[in-house]
Amino acid sequence: MRSVDVLVIGAGQAGLSAAYHLQRRGFVPVTRASGVDRTFVVLDAEDAAGGAWRHRWASLKMATVNGIYELPGLPVPPADPDAASRDVLPAYFADYEQRFALDVQRPVNVTAVRRATTADEMDDALIVETDSETWSAGHIINATGTWTRPYWPNYPGMQSFRGRQLHVHDYVSAEEFAGKRVVIVGAGISATQLLEEISRVADTLWVTRTEPEWKDGLATPTIVEALARAEERVREGLPPQSIVHVTGMIRTPWTERAGERGVLVRHPMFTSIEEHGVRMPDGSFEPADVILWATGFRAELRHLAPLRLRTRHGGIRVANGRSLDEPRLFVIGYGPSQSTIGANRAGRDAVISILADPAPAEIPAIPA
Repeated sequence: MRSVDVLVIGAGQAGLSAAYHLQRRGFVPVTRASGVDRTFVVLDAEDAAGGAWRHRWASLKMATVNGIYELPGLPVPPADPDAASRDVLPAYFADYEQRFALDVQRPVNVTAVRRATTADEMDDALIVETDSETWSAGHIINATGTWTRPYWPNYPGMQSFRGRQLHVHDYVSAEEFAGKRVVIVGAGISATQLLEEISRVADTLWVTRTEPEWKDGLATPTIVEALARAEERVREGLPPQSIVHVTGMIRTPWTERAGERGVLVRHPMFTSIEEHGVRMPDGSFEPADVILWATGFRAELRHLAPLRLRTRHGGIRVANGRSLDEPRLFVIGYGPSQSTIGANRAGRDAVISILADPAPAEIPAIPA
């Protein structure tokens, strides 16, 4: 078993932000540490830098990426607006890791986080099991994001559909749907981006559970309210909602283009799926070759299950990025810190909180 003061899980925006602030405040990557150093390690399941950006569809260009915010200490380099984000941003992340010598360990898949249970495990540490080795950590900063947990709603008849169903997670390009009838499900940014794109080569039907509330921009009070509501939800142990759920939909260049071409037409959510299409609330039938689920993602927290932090509502109780039921654990990029700027701040704040904690020997063990 290897020991470390702080273990960071995930090397996306939140994880790299945390690593940067740890190093800036005197922590040293465990691979280079001496016996007197405070240490940290970043474990990442990907086989290269870039987090979820490595897996975005090729047509997601830098001009249409929503809400990019630079990592702390290094601006995003100038990029051709027509360059694919999956090419530009992973390269930026890789340069960042190298420039600040963060020594990210990959690919390492964390399989479980648990409390100490045996005599040779320190009571004041959390135990992190991976597919390669086991770690003992005084604090854990969990920054695993959502990309690996695409959310598929359960609708009657899903198994009977003879066409193709896919999630945004697995989308490649519009060309594979040329000449087909595509039902696009969802009211978020990805749904409207792909609606605009796919509708150029296919017949599309856009459906959402509720009527989108369109806005031309977000005023600061609206953003503050949305973040406050998100913070309140996770503090109570409710599953996080998307910020769009609170703020409404923002008009963008791609929604304007779709509107001008007459394809930005919202229809109510279908009630069931049949072999060759979907049944609408008024009883009418809409044929479909493809159903694209742009229905979002859930936080990847399955490895935290041994800590038994889930509430009856399905979330975990978090305040200011810190677990209320396991104070040695920080969960960032979760709830109000899901945005890139929110993840940056959460990484910094987690490190500040860790530095303010008493020495490990003074932290009481929490019973399993």
